[in-house]
This record gives sequence, structure tokens and C-alpha cells, in this order.
Amino acid sequence: MADRGGRAAGPADGQAPRDVPRQWRVTASETPFEGAKTSVRTDRVVMPDGSVAVRDYQVHPGSVAVLALDERDRVLVISQYRHPVRHKLWEIPAGLLDVPGENPLSAARRELYEEAHVEAEDWRVLIDIYTSPGGSDEAVRIFLARGLSDAEGERFEVSDEEADMEVARVPLAQLVRGVLAGDLHNNCLATAVMALTAARTEGGLDALRPAEAPWPARPFEA
Repeated sequence: MADRGGRAAGPADGQAPRDVPRQWRVTASETPFEGAKTSVRTDRVVMPDGSVAVRDYQVHPGSVAVLALDERDRVLVISQYRHPVRHKLWEIPAGLLDVPGENPLSAARRELYEEAHVEAEDWRVLIDIYTSPGGSDEAVRIFLARGLSDAEGERFEVSDEEADMEVARVPLAQLVRGVLAGDLHNNCLATAVMALTAARTEGGLDALRPAEAPWPARPFEA
């Protein structure tokens, strides 16, 4: 159904909006750049009026991130230099899904261990997002991790930007204020702390999806 401007109408009154998979026809596709982890793809896409438009976008393996919350309502955060934006940003632990079909929970546990040398007993899916769907197909699953403890064994050996990382635990409320004040800019951190705050008013944290919940954007093996 369309409105008078020819645009598709939104959900009916009382119906919750929901994203739906859809594939417009691609007449040609090429990869002008291929890097170590990501690449750039150029597609010629047929528009609703029959015209063909060129769309360039980053092809990304997907990522996981972890909002690790301790018993004092503090969030584990790391500060890391990010060269494209020329900033050292406060972030939550995160990393790429390096192996196709990799279980995102396993990847999240690995990132929490490697970046903070921490383990967690309770894991839930906090939120699933596309970071920049107009220019990248990157999908991120953000987990909530509770029941934190120091990991056993030696710390993971770091290099490059990670060798300069700082690790801290910051009260959740302080992070929320920092995001709203424009002092904190990392998308996963901002999305995660706001989602956690909202989840507490929408059924509570125990009502969040289980850690192994399906993820259609990046199907994985159990």
C-alpha cells in the first residue's frame, strides 16, 4: 500500500514496525578493492521505477561487542586509538567475526578475555544492529555480560593500537550522561548503554533474548 506520494505506507495503527528482508535485482557486481578483512563492492541495482543506480558499499564479516556490567552497576570500557576518526575513543570490548559461521557468543567471550582479561557467567543478547546500512553491510550483535570475574592464566599479548589501550569500569549512569552530552561517540558503546537503560524499563534484563538466539543477519553454528 502506498501514500499519495507513491511511497510505501508504514505499519497499520497499533502494529509494531519490523524490518523485513528484501532483495532488489542486481544487474552487475564487482569488487574494486579487497582488503585483509573487508572489501568494497559496486552493485548496479534496479530501482522501483526501472532505472539502474550504482551503489558502492563495504562488505564486512560482522562483529560482536560486549557490555560487561559488574555488581556495582559499572560498565567495563576500553580506550583505544581509532585512526580513521583521529580520536582515542572509549568503547566496549568488540571484535570481528573472523571465521564464516562463527558462533557470536564464542567470539564475544574471546574478545572480553583478550581485551580485558575478564570472564562472565551470565550472557544475553542486548541488541542487534547494522552500524551504517547506507554504506556497509556490517552487522553487530551486542551482548550483555554479567557475573564478571578475572580470567585465569596469562593475559593475551596485544600489539598495534591495542598495546595502547586503557581499561576502566565506569558507572552506567555516567556513560549515559556522556553520550547525551556529546562526549562519547563510539556507536556500540552509545547504543549498548542506551539499550540497557531502556531494557530495565521494558521487562527487565532477565527478559532479554538468550545468548544463543537466532541472528538472521549472520547465521551461525550452535
